[in-house]
Amino acid sequence: MYEGAIQDLIDELGRLPGVGPKSAQRIAFHVLSADPADVNRLAGALRKVKELVRFCTTCYNVAESEQCRICRDPRRTDEVLCVVEEPKDVVAIERTGEFRGRYHVLGGAINPLEGIGPDNLRIRELMTRLGGGAVRELILATDPNTEGEATATYLALMVKPMGIAVTRLASGLPVGGDLEYADEITLGRAFEGRRAV
Repeated sequence: MYEGAIQDLIDELGRLPGVGPKSAQRIAFHVLSADPADVNRLAGALRKVKELVRFCTTCYNVAESEQCRICRDPRRTDEVLCVVEEPKDVVAIERTGEFRGRYHVLGGAINPLEGIGPDNLRIRELMTRLGGGAVRELILATDPNTEGEATATYLALMVKPMGIAVTRLASGLPVGGDLEYADEITLGRAFEGRRAV
């Protein structure tokens, strides 16, 4: 559509996840009309993240040093390990303020249709961590979709013989939601996970 640098920018932005052609075009023209200082700050932030950010050598969360801040925190318990698919899931759980254990980021979920099997995830590293003997409970916090369920089931089968308690995050109705709008799977899980009051 456009020529030269602006089309190159639109093409590159369009390669980002969740950014379609129209969004890429809007962002490109916003950058074009933005103050040069703002554009330089954005470019600097992009360069900085590629230079400084890496994966924690213990849990594979994002970090700017050898270990992430959670793995360095001595107030955290080593007895409970929460398995998540991506670093963004760590952030979601941390926002609750409810979890004081450690994490293990798999780097995705089992998805045979996409060619992602157990060997493509950080399951071997998880099993090595569990072999240390400190972990008493493994919380499976994978996404409540087909891939997440397959991953959780696979991990549960692998870990149960080790004598470690394996739990799965509860799933059900959102706070403030109406029953009439809940899908059958969510409502079914809410019934399965009911608790005494």
